Amino acid sequence: MTYDKVDVPEGGEQITVTDDGEPEVPDNPIIPIIYGDGVGKDIGPVTQDVLQAAAKATGREINWMRVYAGESARKKYDENLPDETVKAIKEHRVAIKGPLTTPVGAGFRSLNVGLRKLLDLYANVRPTYHLNGVPSPVKEPEQMDMVTFRENTEDVYAGIEWKAGTDDVEEVREFVEDEMGATDIIHDGPVGIGIKPITEFGTKRLVRRAIDYALEHDRDSVTLVHKGNIMKFTEGQFRDWGYEVAEEEYGDEVITEDTLWEESDGEADDDVVVVNDRIADNMLQQILTRTDEYDVVATMNLNGDYMSDACGAQIGGLGIAPGANFGDGRLLAEPVHGSAPKYAGQDKVNPTAMILSGRIMLEYLGWNDAADLVRDAVEETISSGKVTYDLERQLDDAEKLAASEYAKEVVNNIEKLS
Repeated sequence: MTYDKVDVPEGGEQITVTDDGEPEVPDNPIIPIIYGDGVGKDIGPVTQDVLQAAAKATGREINWMRVYAGESARKKYDENLPDETVKAIKEHRVAIKGPLTTPVGAGFRSLNVGLRKLLDLYANVRPTYHLNGVPSPVKEPEQMDMVTFRENTEDVYAGIEWKAGTDDVEEVREFVEDEMGATDIIHDGPVGIGIKPITEFGTKRLVRRAIDYALEHDRDSVTLVHKGNIMKFTEGQFRDWGYEVAEEEYGDEVITEDTLWEESDGEADDDVVVVNDRIADNMLQQILTRTDEYDVVATMNLNGDYMSDACGAQIGGLGIAPGANFGDGRLLAEPVHGSAPKYAGQDKVNPTAMILSGRIMLEYLGWNDAADLVRDAVEETISSGKVTYDLERQLDDAEKLAASEYAKEVVNNIEKLS
């Protein structure tokens, strides 16, 4: 495919996908990268350097294809999300991006959400694990080793809402009250109204992906997190549909918690995944008080956002927390944190979250040796006390490095460890 304003790297090959949805990856793939807004201009290029070093150390090479969204796209295309960017990611299957700015209360809708919808990236996957040397507000941060599968296309991210004071919202209010009988519920005066759809299709493909991950990575459990005790026909239905997947599609590989207690007093075989469920507010407590009991979580969008951020706080904050968006035969890796525009261009913000998001990308490519190198090199760098300002201020005798200096230390450690 040709592009008007994007340079396609010479020599690289395209990633393809098998009929089963598995990536077929050459040793020199073309991978699009969006640096992002705000601090993206600082952390994007250095993440590139780290991932390239890991690839080269394991006999491969990434052919980076710079594509644009947000501020950089407005300068180049006079629009926030050019068709070329979406087409490039669709064509090349695997990409990585930095943070993109989303205004609160006004302006354009989230570009992150737009990309997820246009590419049907229905699972936002956030692994949360502690690295040695990273300061944490909890006593035993190493107990946190959890992967959150957050549904990406429904719930509040569906974006079905109407603004207070508009004819549309008054029409919706009239329908809800007069046609659906929901009287004496909405207060008088201006009101904003939103709808949160939860579908069987969206629920089951997310839960299926979470269970598959648990089986492939030798995880013990998948927990369905919901507020179904109150929202019985949306979040409660998510729970029920999730259990249907577990009970109907996996045979002896998966067992529900209730069945487990009925049949064997709660003791599961080592090669069986246990599916259970927890109420969302209780789960936020239990990830603090019973951290090591949870493995893989499947939940809706808003719950997953809250919970994965709370998990990230336990392992050192969002500057460490990686993420990626998965679709069928497609991946877009991205850090959990935002664009922090007040720090843009200062070469100070911690790039670890984006680097470790790249690690997820490497694992998806099947380059597990390169992915392990990235993790080990990051941990070695932090353990040695060479860190960015956010960690240095919490540590004794640490050396404060710029983002680019820190990335160079990670690259040096990749070369030493390989």
